[in-house]
Amino acid sequence: MFTVAALYHFTRFDDPAALRGPLLACCTAGGVRGSLLIAPEGINGTIAGTRAGIDAALAHIRALPGCDGLIWKESPAEVLPFGRMKVRLKREIVTMGQPDVDPLAGTGHYVDPADWNALISAPDVAVIDTRNDYEVAIGTFQGAIDPETRAFGAFPAWWEANRHRFHNKRIAMFCTGGIRCEKSTNYLLQQGVEEVYHLRGGILKYLEEVPQDQSLWEGACFVFDQRVSVGHGLRPADHAMCHACRRPLTPADRDHPLYEAGVSCHHCHAEYDDARRDRFRERQRQIALAEARGDRHLGAEH
Repeated sequence: MFTVAALYHFTRFDDPAALRGPLLACCTAGGVRGSLLIAPEGINGTIAGTRAGIDAALAHIRALPGCDGLIWKESPAEVLPFGRMKVRLKREIVTMGQPDVDPLAGTGHYVDPADWNALISAPDVAVIDTRNDYEVAIGTFQGAIDPETRAFGAFPAWWEANRHRFHNKRIAMFCTGGIRCEKSTNYLLQQGVEEVYHLRGGILKYLEEVPQDQSLWEGACFVFDQRVSVGHGLRPADHAMCHACRRPLTPADRDHPLYEAGVSCHHCHAEYDDARRDRFRERQRQIALAEARGDRHLGAEH
C-alpha cells in the first residue's frame, strides 16, 4: 500500500529556482513520484510513495522558507498513481491570471467539514463550485452553482458577468483541496463581497470526514492522478480517463461507440483529425507493450 499526499502552501519564495533541485533530489531518493509546482507564491502538488518516502519529502517541504505550517491530505493507493517525479517552476501554483490576488493578504472564512452542511443549506447562501466543468460533471454538492468554466482563469470573467445574481447573498465556495478557493475568495473580497466562506481542506477533506449517510455530496470527486476519481472515505471510484482530452469517463462512457482507449471518447472525437488519432493509437500501443513487459510507459500519464 502506498500513501498519496496532496498539498499546497502559500508563502513567499524569493528564489524558487534554487529550491527545485534539492526538492527533486529528496523525492527521487525516497522513491516518491508525482508532481510539484513551485512559484514565488508558494508550492502545490500531489506526491505518492512509501510511508518513509512521503515522510522524508514532507519534512523537506516543511523546512522550506515559510512552510513550517504546511498542511496536507493523505489517502491510500494500492499502486503508485504516478510514473515519475516532476518538480516544475511556474508563475503561479494555481493559475488565475489576476496579479493583484494574494491569499496571504486575506481569504474567506474557513468552514470545517462538520459545519459545511449547515452553511450551504441556509437560504441566504449561494454555493459556488470553483472547479472546471469536467470535474463538476462527475460530482458536486447538492444545489451548487456550476460556472461551467473550462479553466480556473475564466472564473473572474464569469463572476463579472454573473455577480448581479448574488445580491444580498453570502457566498460559500469549494474546490478539490482548497487551493483554488484561497484565490477565488480573496478575489471576491477585493470585489466588495462582504461575506465569503470556503470549505477547509476542500472536497477531499469533506469526503474523508463526513459519513456518507450525512453527506450532501453527490457523485465522485475528480483527482489529478491515475485514480481519476474518489468517493466517500476517499475510496477510488469507477471513472477512467480519456488520455486524449483528459476528461473523466464513466463505465457507460467507455461503452460508447466513439470511445477508443487512449485515442478518443465521445466528448473529444470531433476535436482531433485522423493523423492525431493515429499518433494516439501508436502511443497506446507502446503503453500496452510496456505493460506486457511489466514496465510503466511514461506516456500513460498524458
